[in-house]
Amino acid sequence: MDFKEFILSFKTHTAPIPFTEKIRNGLIGGIAILLLGLALKYLPQINYPLVMLGSIAASAALLFAAPHSPMAQPWPLFGGHLISALAGWLCSQLISDPLLAAGCAVGSAIFLMHYLNCLHPPGAATALTLVLHSAQFHPMGWPWVACIVLANIGISLVLALLINNLLPGRHYPMRHAPQPIQQTDMQPKHVQLEQADIEWALTQMDGVIDVSEEDLVDIYELAIKHARNRGGKVNS
Repeated sequence: MDFKEFILSFKTHTAPIPFTEKIRNGLIGGIAILLLGLALKYLPQINYPLVMLGSIAASAALLFAAPHSPMAQPWPLFGGHLISALAGWLCSQLISDPLLAAGCAVGSAIFLMHYLNCLHPPGAATALTLVLHSAQFHPMGWPWVACIVLANIGISLVLALLINNLLPGRHYPMRHAPQPIQQTDMQPKHVQLEQADIEWALTQMDGVIDVSEEDLVDIYELAIKHARNRGGKVNS
């Protein structure tokens, strides 16, 4: 990468999201965190408090600003945080150097989330939290730490189900299943898709689609190339 490309890499990739949608996402995200805090405050506190995890704010950004994202679905939310919490706890227990423990916790969390198909970026922050604040969490013991994590993600999931399904144009959870593309005689056989078409299509979607127009165009072109190569092999 030359210097010019490096400078151009700072150019933002903004999706054509209406300003009102941005305001709505901010409002419901803030309201959700407020409701989560109130719920944690008034739930039974046995020996230790049910604290709010900082990483849950990052989850709120996904749940309420990009609820249709694969990373915002229930299994990534639950599995990502729980697996990452376990990775952070074990690393903080087994590795005395906090910096080494932090690196191992985050790396292990990312690997395990990938392996178990529950990649949820805020989960890595949960792993790091358990390492950096191990002096606070260790006296609680693993069962109570698990209760804290479960309370945070459980209440967040309930709020995501309630709020997103009350808003028009949103459906949560979103099942990502490939749909077969059927072509009839009334449809054109060959259509050249341009980036302007992608940008227009994005404006018709409710919520944030966490991929840029450029990435979508690249995906489309690669898919077309792959389909042509497959068709050539079939005909030969």
